[in-house]
Amino acid sequence: MARGPKKTNAARLLDQAQVPYRLAPYEVGAEHLAACEVAARIGLPPEQVFKTLVARGKEHGVCFAVVPATTSLDLKALARLRGERRMELVPLAEVTPLTGYVRGGTTALGAKKDFPVCLDETAELFSEIAVSAGQKGLQIVLDPADYQRVTAASLGPLGLEP
Repeated sequence: MARGPKKTNAARLLDQAQVPYRLAPYEVGAEHLAACEVAARIGLPPEQVFKTLVARGKEHGVCFAVVPATTSLDLKALARLRGERRMELVPLAEVTPLTGYVRGGTTALGAKKDFPVCLDETAELFSEIAVSAGQKGLQIVLDPADYQRVTAASLGPLGLEP
């Protein structure tokens, strides 16, 4: 009998909240995969696959910023949403100590600390979105309203088109 992917803290958190989801595993190697490549590997359009970034402001500290794979993070829009004068991305070396997750596996679900979550408003356009399940090679696909509810995410226009 074939076994599915191992449950992550993110999946266990969704189980506890009784949120329906599915796990979408994909092949990874040593290289870092861009979110658009992850989308291709799990068979979803890239605008439905959201990457989780970690940012910091001086007044309110660290937060997760969740934006579509096809965009980059608009730091000015994030600052407005967070009530900050300015925001910056947290250096990669600080991501794991802050969140407990590695690059390519960072998620707001089940992180080491419950930092505020800011979600790009385009998530509401879809019946399902994918976010990292907390490890490289595994995505969680779920209803964006459930994701917003479980993470208490604030919505805003955070993605910058290239």
